[in-house]
Amino acid sequence: MSDSAAPVPLPRKGDRILNVLATGLGTGYCPKGPGTAGSLLGPPLIWLLGLDSEHPWRAVLCGVIVFLIGIPICNAGIRVLRVKDPPQVVFDEIAAFFWIYLLVPINWVTAICGFVLFRIFDISKPWPVRHAERLPGGLGIMADDAVAGIISGVLLTLGWKLFH
Repeated sequence: MSDSAAPVPLPRKGDRILNVLATGLGTGYCPKGPGTAGSLLGPPLIWLLGLDSEHPWRAVLCGVIVFLIGIPICNAGIRVLRVKDPPQVVFDEIAAFFWIYLLVPINWVTAICGFVLFRIFDISKPWPVRHAERLPGGLGIMADDAVAGIISGVLLTLGWKLFH
């Protein structure tokens, strides 16, 4: 259980199913770098869904929907794993990629650069990423990665515009 003062709530009916999504279909159980392992699902998901600069409004809509459904999914992960911010919960890392490729076409170069930029910001947690992480429960879990994804997307877009 978490070391915070408030106890983590007990799991509810259906939480174990939601935990499969929260843990990125099990990638969050990777013993080394679960966030990085979960993040590997992001670029292929965005590519498969065709969500990049060709359809920015569709990507924004999907990003908002995934962010909103991610809050209860991450809350379920918290309850199942009995930790305030379990490293195994990687749905937030995957969801961040909806913002990273918003204004650039997704190809091998942008996929790799976007992935690396996101991992740098997600791991180092500069302001405002760290500030967003302080929000409670699933909202904080989702928010810090969304902010890291947006920052990564802005930098990726600037790089794409400069070098392409």
